[in-house]
Amino acid sequence: MKKTKIRLTAVSTWHYFRLVYRSLLFLILLAVYISNRIRQSRGITEHLESRPVILGIIWLIFMVEMVFRFFPSRLESPGCQKQFAKNYIRSGRTDISIQENNATVLVALIWISFNAVFGALYMLGIFDEGIMVLIASAYSVCDMICILFFCPFQSWFLKNKCCSACRIYNWDYAMMFTPLFFVRKLYAWSLLATSVILLFRWEITFFRFPERFSENTNDYLKCENCTEKLCSHKKQLHSLWKHIAKFTAERTRRLRRG
Repeated sequence: MKKTKIRLTAVSTWHYFRLVYRSLLFLILLAVYISNRIRQSRGITEHLESRPVILGIIWLIFMVEMVFRFFPSRLESPGCQKQFAKNYIRSGRTDISIQENNATVLVALIWISFNAVFGALYMLGIFDEGIMVLIASAYSVCDMICILFFCPFQSWFLKNKCCSACRIYNWDYAMMFTPLFFVRKLYAWSLLATSVILLFRWEITFFRFPERFSENTNDYLKCENCTEKLCSHKKQLHSLWKHIAKFTAERTRRLRRG
């Protein structure tokens, strides 16, 4: 049987673009941090503040990304777009079922505890502001990895079928910028504050209109209405990794035989 090749959608392409520039940003910040530590020079925040144009561009990119989340957009994932009334397609059913809802409390507690450790290390003087910025930047990369390749929250806690049905999709920026709480700069706190407002708006919408978040009552979450198609792409990637693992194992076996 001939396999159908799945092409990347516009939404998925946008995800990959964000993965690339977020990864480059993290690597650049890491290089700057290491270089400055070796030379015992100024930290990342001072380094960025000495280049206000670059700092402004970085701030603006993330701020614009978050602002767009407050409005319907065709370039955003259905996972965050299901909150809007225009994307509520009535299924005719009234049995609202969100199985992973209870797991969200556990995810929140784990995330707070995890970052509290970093916060404690900062308060003890072991971590500095540069480390907290690096952690936030690393989180931004991990956010895209969760969407494109593997999400531990989905697999281990929430058990949702895909990102479209994710109960905590719009928590991503708040989780991403959590370490910036310890960076006492206006640009850092403004990003964190906006991300928290985005999270609160999401939660308020969920409690007011839970029917929009349930696949039983909202046909927008059905696979046939998905504009992302990442599940098909993920299956291709998983299949590729299996082939690579099988090929590697076979080559190793032959080399051992000599």
